[in-house]
Amino acid sequence: MIHPNDSEVPPPIDAPALIAGEWREKGDWFERTGPYVRWTVSRARSTTLEEVDEALEYARAARVRIASLAPATRAAVLERAAALALERRPELARLLALELGKPVKDGSGEILRVADTFSVCAAEARRLSGEVLPVAGWERGIGNTSLTYRAPVGVVLAITPFNAPANLLAHKLGAAFAAGNTTVVKPPPQAPAASAAVVRLLLDAGMPLEAVQLLHGGADIGAALASDPRIDAISFTGSSAAGAAVARAAGPRRTVLELGGNAATIVCDDADIPSAAAVCARTGYSNSGQSCISVQRVYVHSSRYDEFLDAFTAQVSALKVGDPLDETTDVGAMVADAAAERVVTWAEEARAAGARILLGGTRDGATAAPTIVAAPPADARVITEEVFGALVAVTSYEDFSDVLAQCNTSRFGLQAGLFTHDLTKVFTAWRELEVGGLIVNGSSNFRLDHIPFGGVKDSGIGRESPRWMLDDFTVTKTLTLRQLSIWGED
Repeated sequence: MIHPNDSEVPPPIDAPALIAGEWREKGDWFERTGPYVRWTVSRARSTTLEEVDEALEYARAARVRIASLAPATRAAVLERAAALALERRPELARLLALELGKPVKDGSGEILRVADTFSVCAAEARRLSGEVLPVAGWERGIGNTSLTYRAPVGVVLAITPFNAPANLLAHKLGAAFAAGNTTVVKPPPQAPAASAAVVRLLLDAGMPLEAVQLLHGGADIGAALASDPRIDAISFTGSSAAGAAVARAAGPRRTVLELGGNAATIVCDDADIPSAAAVCARTGYSNSGQSCISVQRVYVHSSRYDEFLDAFTAQVSALKVGDPLDETTDVGAMVADAAAERVVTWAEEARAAGARILLGGTRDGATAAPTIVAAPPADARVITEEVFGALVAVTSYEDFSDVLAQCNTSRFGLQAGLFTHDLTKVFTAWRELEVGGLIVNGSSNFRLDHIPFGGVKDSGIGRESPRWMLDDFTVTKTLTLRQLSIWGED
C-alpha cells in the first residue's frame, strides 16, 4: 500500500451527477477512498430522492427525441465513442486503478473492450430492421399485408457493478442508445469518476444530452429507480442477492439480470497441463478474482492432479502483486478491506476442514495474496459460494460424469471452462453442464463482447452483448394493411 505525505496526495476527482440535461455540483457529496493508495481519489455528487423523480420525468419526455434519431445517426455517435475510448485509454485505466485497485494493464484491457463494445453497438444499430410476415400463407390472411419493425422500449435503467464499471456501462448504455432509448445510469459508488468519464466520452462523441442521465447514490436510489413504473426496461449486473431485490422491485417489467457465479473449470486427463495451469493462473487472479466468471473451482483428473498443482503453484507464485499503477503489476488491491478479509477467512475455514493452503491466505489491507486452496471438502464455502476474490480451489476427480455432476451442485450457472481434446467430452459437457456458456481449452474466465453472455439458476436472467440486449431494449410493432396485399388476391 502507498502511504504518502499529505503534500503528495492529489485532489480528488469530481464526479457530478447528470440530471435533466445538466451536470449538478451543488449539494451533498460522498467520497471514494482508493483501496490501494488509501487516499480520497474521487468524490461523487449524491442524488436525492426528489431528483430521482425529476430525472424520470425528464427521461419520459426525452425518449421521444432519442427515438426519432435515425439508426445511422446513433451508429455514428457510437463509432466516434469507440475511437475516443482508445484515445483516452491511459486516463481511464488510471482512474480504474485509483478507484478500484485494478492493475493498469487490466484497466487498459477493459477500455479496449469498451471501444470494441461501442463498435459492436454501432453495428447493431445499423442492423435494426423488421419483417414482411407471410400472412397469405393461411386462408384468413389472403388479401392482407403485415410488417414489423423494432421500436425503442422507451426508458432504460442501467445499474452497473464495480468490477468492470466502464465496459459494463458501455454494454448497457451503448446498446440502449443503439436501440433508440434514453437511459438512466445508476453507477457503483466505488467507481463514480470512471463511470462519469465514460458518460462524458459519449457526450463528447455527440450523444444528445437527452439520451443519458447519471445518478450517483446507494441502494436507496437504485431501489427507487427500479420500482418506478416510468422505467420500461432494467439491465442490472451485480450480486445474486441484489439482483433478487431488483427483480422484486421491478415487478412485471423487462428485466435482464447478470448475477454471480463460482465458476468451475475442468482439466481432463488429456489436457495440456502447462497451458491449463498458465491460463487458470492468469484468469483466476486477474482483477484479484473479482469477476463473476473468474476461475474459482478447478477440477483436475486424478492422474494429472499433482502435475497440475505443481505447475499452477509455480505460475501463481510468479504473479506480481502490488501497486496497480505499475504497468507490470498482475494483482492489485481488492475493492475493500472486507473483500480481502473474505478471501482470508474462507481459506482458513477450508484449511480447518482438511484442505491445504498452498499459497496465500493472507492480506495487506485490501490486497489479498493470491491464494490456492487444495482439496477442500465439497461443502466448503470456497466451493459452494462465490468468493469473488483472489482465491482458487483445486480438487481432483476420477470420472467425467461425476465431475459434471459436482459442477452442477452449485446454485450458480454462469460459465465453465474445459481443457480437453476429446470432442465427445466437449459435447457431453456442453449438453449437461448447467451453465450459460462453455469455454473449451480455456478457463471459465473468457468473454467476447459480441457473443451472448449470461447464466442460469442464480446467475441471472437474459443475455448480455449488444445483439441480444437489443431484443430486450426494443419492442416488436406490427402493421397490418387490410385489403392491400403484396402476395396476390386468389
